[in-house]
Amino acid sequence: MDDLSIEGLQQAPIGNSEKVKQKAPVEFGKVIKGAINRVNRLEREANRSVVDLLQGKADIHETMIALQKADISMRLLLTIRNKVIEAYREIMRMPF
Repeated sequence: MDDLSIEGLQQAPIGNSEKVKQKAPVEFGKVIKGAINRVNRLEREANRSVVDLLQGKADIHETMIALQKADISMRLLLTIRNKVIEAYREIMRMPF
């Protein structure tokens, strides 16, 4: 086991924690709006890819990949939406 080694391997430098800059907080609404815009863009790309496939301008692989990307992103967005609604309802049930 001792004869197994990787030559030229160096440890990555560990930066000082004081140098880490924190980003400004992003509003929740902006995050959701950006996610919706990205899903919408993927849906439009998938639709455009289907039209290109029907016109013979694209191959089936590119079209299927575009459709799967759109499907997965929509499912993720719906799952997040459902979790947010569930959390909101749970908060509303809390006695104050």
